[in-house]
Amino acid sequence: MATPSKQSGTLDRVASMTSRVFSSSLPSTSPIVEESLARDIAEDESDAAISEDEESESSTLRPSTSAPGGGAYSFVGSYRRPSFAGAGNRATVLPQIVRDHDRLSKEERKQALEEERSLLRDNNIIPPKHPQAEDSGRKRSLFGNYLSIPGGDRKVSRDEEAASGSDGVVDVASEVSPLLGDPNLPYGGHDDPDSINAKWEEAVAAGKIHTTWQREAKVIARYSAPLMVTFLLQYSLTVASIFTVGHIGTIELGAVSLASMSANITGYAIYQGLATSLDTLCAQAYGSGRKKLVGLQMQRMVVFLWTISIPIAVIWILAENILMVIVPEPAVARLAGQYLRVVLLGAPGYAAFEAGKRYVQAQGLFSASLYVLLICAPFNAFLNWLFVWKFKWGFIGAPIAVAITDNLLPLGLFVYVRFCSKTGMSCWNGFTRKAWQNWGPMVKLALPGVVMIEAEVLAFEVLTFASSYFGTTVLAAQSVLATLTSMTFQIPFPLSIAGSTRVANLIGATLADAARVSTRVTFTAAFFVGIMNVTLLSTLKDYIPRLFTSDPEVVRVVSAILPLCAAFQLFDALAANCNGILRGLGRQEVGGYVQLFCYYVIAMPISFGTAFGLGWGLWGLWTGVAIALGLVAVIEFTYLYRTDWQRSVDEARARNQEGGL
Repeated sequence: MATPSKQSGTLDRVASMTSRVFSSSLPSTSPIVEESLARDIAEDESDAAISEDEESESSTLRPSTSAPGGGAYSFVGSYRRPSFAGAGNRATVLPQIVRDHDRLSKEERKQALEEERSLLRDNNIIPPKHPQAEDSGRKRSLFGNYLSIPGGDRKVSRDEEAASGSDGVVDVASEVSPLLGDPNLPYGGHDDPDSINAKWEEAVAAGKIHTTWQREAKVIARYSAPLMVTFLLQYSLTVASIFTVGHIGTIELGAVSLASMSANITGYAIYQGLATSLDTLCAQAYGSGRKKLVGLQMQRMVVFLWTISIPIAVIWILAENILMVIVPEPAVARLAGQYLRVVLLGAPGYAAFEAGKRYVQAQGLFSASLYVLLICAPFNAFLNWLFVWKFKWGFIGAPIAVAITDNLLPLGLFVYVRFCSKTGMSCWNGFTRKAWQNWGPMVKLALPGVVMIEAEVLAFEVLTFASSYFGTTVLAAQSVLATLTSMTFQIPFPLSIAGSTRVANLIGATLADAARVSTRVTFTAAFFVGIMNVTLLSTLKDYIPRLFTSDPEVVRVVSAILPLCAAFQLFDALAANCNGILRGLGRQEVGGYVQLFCYYVIAMPISFGTAFGLGWGLWGLWTGVAIALGLVAVIEFTYLYRTDWQRSVDEARARNQEGGL
């Protein structure tokens, strides 16, 4: 950590003000974040005070520790946002997950309060939103044993019904009976934040909060559905080129795959890894009440990524010569180098979009990226068709379409923030020379993200390099297989993010039993998603390859390998969700070590040994991947099965108590 500046008094006050925010970060990065944010605040006199609007918004926010020394905890204090920017085509080892800042946006606070209100209502601690008719109450009791919260509903006798004197709401003294309040008001009048707060603390302390499979299934579906659409749309930017170019010829299909892989390893994964530091810096700046610093951090990252683009540009310009040495097919290397030189024009736009996504996500504007992709992804597919086939530009049309789309992405994000969002511009600080300063903490915080994303992406992308030694047909087949497996992965991975978010929130609220229920629901959903992918790839193995290429030999090779790829889809889905639950428990390092071990110590030796040593070719390359994914799923599932969930709750309580000091 850097030496404190001369303005020690100012920095001490800043550190004191933001101690709760910093204490919730990972231990290794907390000093870095504190140093960066404290320095920015000390230098920025215009951010010396929080606005009155922010004060009024935050006045109703309940702290994570409502009762120091072991009191109850709220969803509001432990709320984690159900989103994460995609980290590469196959990267599941997210570099870090930080607990969200204490100062939530109005929409996030409303969502967290609704979670508490809904659980209180379903556990019969407050009345329903609308008074129930007598007959509907009786109908509910018929199915109470199957659909209700355990312990929340009980059989009501006729005497109790008569004693209630209200629409099916029983006024019988018991530890689970709600205070009736005014039956004509929603939730019996127990709908204000203070009332919900008091009842939530009492209910959690008494162990009355339970959940059901039905409830958790709805929550997981609500969290994961928009993420799945976003991930599929973002990945379609790559798929569109492969779809379009694949029908030109085998060499072109192999070249676009090799170029995409090279761009991912040497460029896009670096941008994504470096931008992960904004997940911490922007959130912490927003949480400290210094909104303008969110814009400064984003602007600083854009300038930094554009600077990094200079050495990336050199590599991409010289890619043809580099690939000529590595790849045994000169024609493929030449086209791949041409692709990279053209797509380089879109690299600055892609970098700005990666930083811009974190800027809007720090403010809770998760729909911004989705709306932009809903427009840009179909437009990208149209441009590919227009340039490659309509204008007859051939192979070169694909990278031109990608470059245009990459530059449209940040432009679309700007339009959304400027004209479609009421609060997006509140964090913009204007263009400033400070974007060229204080890069050190940002780089330190970003390096682990780059290393982990690069490590996992490289483990999969190296298969494309290896397949090039078996000829252009096998390379083209590998392109199709890699695209298909990455596409199917865009469903279970968002599901794992949703599961991670839900488990983290429940653990933060000290609801260990509810977290276990949510975990079972997530694994069940992952199982069915895996089975769906297995069925899809295995039954359509002779038809799916024809969507990518018209070459009969490539279709034959892909059809032969697809059953193997289909077989590990179940393991892939379960492994992704194991990693999600581990992130929710705050033990993501376990998933990182397990996956990297299985990829490099297990998968790589088996893949190269069977492919080249035993002469299995492409089948051998994918055999190692299948075995590694199976091992990842088994090891991580066993770890989770033996995990002490109460320990995770105690750790969350300890973090919250430290944050409240």
